[in-house]
Parts: sequence; structure tokens; C-alpha cells
Amino acid sequence: MATFALYVFNLIPHPRSSSASSNPNSPGNLNSINAKIGRRRSSRRTSGFAVLSAHSNPRIVKSNRRSRYGQVLSPYDTEDNAENEDGDWFFDKMSIQAEDSETEESDADRKKFKSQKGNDTIQGDRRQLGEDQSMRSVKSEGSFKVSKGDLDVKTGKNAIGSSYHIVNKSEDYDSLEMDGRGKLKARKSTKNKYCRLSEEIDLDEKWFPLLDYLSTFGLKESHFIQMYERHMPSLHINASSAQERLEYLSSIGVKHRDIKRIILRQPQILEYTVENNLKSHVAFLLGLGIPESRIGHVIAAAPSLFSYSVENSLKPTVRYLIEEVGIMKNDLGKVVQLSPQILVQRIDISWNARYSFLSRELGAPRDSIVKMVTKHPQLLHYSIEDGLLPRINFLRSIGMRNSDILKVLKNLTQVLSLSLEDNLKPKYMYLVNELRNEVQSLTKYPMYLSLSLDQRIRPRHRFLVSLKKAPKGPFPLSSFVPTDECFCQQWAGTSLDSYLAFRQRLLLKDFAKKYEKRR
Repeated sequence: MATFALYVFNLIPHPRSSSASSNPNSPGNLNSINAKIGRRRSSRRTSGFAVLSAHSNPRIVKSNRRSRYGQVLSPYDTEDNAENEDGDWFFDKMSIQAEDSETEESDADRKKFKSQKGNDTIQGDRRQLGEDQSMRSVKSEGSFKVSKGDLDVKTGKNAIGSSYHIVNKSEDYDSLEMDGRGKLKARKSTKNKYCRLSEEIDLDEKWFPLLDYLSTFGLKESHFIQMYERHMPSLHINASSAQERLEYLSSIGVKHRDIKRIILRQPQILEYTVENNLKSHVAFLLGLGIPESRIGHVIAAAPSLFSYSVENSLKPTVRYLIEEVGIMKNDLGKVVQLSPQILVQRIDISWNARYSFLSRELGAPRDSIVKMVTKHPQLLHYSIEDGLLPRINFLRSIGMRNSDILKVLKNLTQVLSLSLEDNLKPKYMYLVNELRNEVQSLTKYPMYLSLSLDQRIRPRHRFLVSLKKAPKGPFPLSSFVPTDECFCQQWAGTSLDSYLAFRQRLLLKDFAKKYEKRR
């Protein structure tokens, strides 16, 4: 590991004794340099610097180094002693700007300077640093900005000290910065964006254009790491090719915000060509009867469908849905829109398992189950043990017979997706205790179970009670079905604004009660 030493050069000529000039290592000359450094610390001015280095071999580095607090420092570089190095005051206390107008500069400070060759002390050479390569600033964050020209740190035989020398190259390095241990290092400006990424994976500079482009969709370094772990070859794609493919997805209705999610779920999509893959799959979806306006929604929900062969996988799945399950061909487009994942799952296994369960558990005939799948194809994704069975048992526990449950499920299959604790149970308790209805009313108005208790059921009930327009006996569940505007006209006889204001007050009151309970 390499250490760096920083020497500050005073560019204003001063009269010196001949002995001090001839021997730059003499004690008098070193004292003079130290004194000048002290003056620079107080005035916060300097006019140039050079970065030298020594190898971290303990035979070369002084073994008796001490920090500014008197602690003995290890000859090896560690994170513990890096903070205590004597040179840290330069970065902590000093901020140097070449165009700083706070302090007067002499004419000599604006002249070009050339590196001096020392026969007794420095082996190698320093190339001239002209005005175009003058250092603009040294900031406390540890970054040395170079305004013009390029700077490179290179290992070579003709290095200053024992290892390195500074040369001009065509590559762009926009900063010298601290490497986390108080050492200086040159870093490319492009890599500045992907520091964490380069630490996590073997980052190739050829990926930078692609990463820059994908960043426009909101992807960050953590997302690129996720892409790398999921499908590393996706980062090898040419940026222009990726742009062509993602622009095509945008043109067919995929929203900009969905592209980020698609890439994270299916990074392989960057590899799929427009002509040989994307267009053929879109044509297949259109052939199912899916409107063009919904194609983007289907792709965003199931981007993995592009990894399935149209002829060998997707079309056989469609044939199975029609011939084996019994879904009508005219309903296929609606079914796929409701659940695009149905095209990419093992439909034979999921269908057979759920058909057998519902037939055995509820005595459901085949046409009733087909109707349930057509209305709510997500049924084929639900777990039997953790999803279907617990909800059926709950409906049984509140007094519903199998025939009643089947009637409810045929009309509102999504009941099987509702939470027991947060949805079904609270609505049932409100139905019985507040609305004074029997459980059999759910077979006539199963929609009650799908409505929001806080946003619709409770506000409308309380509003009619406050107006003294609530009927005696069981509260009519039909009052929950129409829109807010129709409810106000047909049931409340008030303006919509009056009802909305009442609902807002009720929501705030309920929220305050819940907050108090949590405290």
C-alpha cells in the first residue's frame, strides 16, 4: 500500500545563502521550508504543490513516526493511525484557492514555474506544469481540483522518490482525493458516481454509458448490484441497444416509472431484441384481444413473459385455458388483463389443485369454478392452505352454509383475497352489532365485504343516523352500493359537500382515537 507525502513549494524567490541553495537537504534549508509552511498555515496561502510518495515497506518508512499528539505510529498503513498522521492538518485547516482575492499576491505568484532537478536528492524528472495545469483549489474534503489539463499518477522506473512520478496524459482525471485513509489518489470523474458499485462488484468501465442511461429511470447503485446478482450479462449490453429496446416499450404504453421495476424484476429484458422478441410477443398479446391501451399494463405486471417462447410456451398455455379449464375464447383478453401472470405459471398444476379443492370442500360444480376463475383469475395463484381454506372456514364460523359460501364466491371471488383480521372480521362485527343485520344478508349483498369500512360503510351509516334518516331495524345494505353523489341524492337528501365534510371529521376523530390507543 502506498503512502503519499505532500511538499509545499514557495514560488516567490527569496535570497538564500549559497550553501543553502546548493544543498536542499541541509538543516538550514529544511528549517526554512518548515518556517514557510508555518507562515502558509497562518495566512492560508500557497502557490503550488507536488505529490511524492514512498513505498509502505517498513524499512523505508520511518519506524519512529509520532503523531501530533505524541503517539507512536505503525510503519504500516492502517485506518487507525491514518487519522493521526502529521500531514492531516493540511486538509483539516487549509483551503487554498488560486483566484482568492482576500490576500494580495505579488506578481511573482502569477508567473509560470518549472520543476527543479536536484542531482543529490531526487532521481528522475518532473515535467513542467504550465499555467494551463495550475491547481485551482484544495478543499477540506480532500479533493484537489484541476481546472485544465490532465493529471495521472503512474508507476515507473523514473519515479520521484522510489515509486511514482507525475506525468501528463490524455486521460481525464478531474480530482485527487482522499482514499479513506488520509492518502491521496487520482480518480476518474466517471468512477466518482459508482464508488459503492466498484467496491461490490468487478466494475468494467465499458458499462458506464449503460449505467448512466439506466440512471435516468431512477436506478441507483444498489439497483445495479441487484441486477448484477440476478443476471450479470445484462450489464454487458450496449447503451444504444438498451435505449432502443426501452424506447420501444415506452412506445407501446409502458410507463416511465414502470420501466425501473421491469428492469429490476427482469434485467434480461435489456437483451431482448425489438424485431426478434419484443414485437412478436406484443403481437401475441394483441391477438388475445387485449386492447393496445392495456399492453403496457400487462408487460409491467409480467415482464418475464418475454423470456417464454410464443410458439412453444405461451400458445400452449392459452390452448390449455380454453380446452381444459373451459374459459371462453372471448374472455381470454379480460382474464390475461386481470392476471397477466397466468401466462407464465404452470397452469395445469394450479388449475387441477384448486379445482379439486373447491369441488371437494364446497361441492362446487365445474362451471361455477370456471366462472370464479374468469371473474378473478388470481384465484389460481392463492395458496390453498394459507389462503382459500382459512377464509372458507371463517365464513362457515359466522353461520354460512357451503351453498351460501359458494353463492358469495361466485359473485365476489375476491373475498378469498381479503385479510381476515383487518377486513373480513371487522366488517362482520359492524354488520351484526351496528347495522343489526343477519349474516344471510351477505348472500344478497356480497359486495358489502369488498367495500371500505372506514371510507364508505361507517361514514354513510353515521351520516344517516346524524340526520335521523336511518331506518329502524336492519340498516339497508343497498345504501352502500351507489356513488357518493347518488347516495346524497337518494338517501341523505343533502349536498355532496355536506357529506364529504362529515366524513372528513369522522375520519379525523377515528384517527385520533387509534393514536391515543397506541400511546
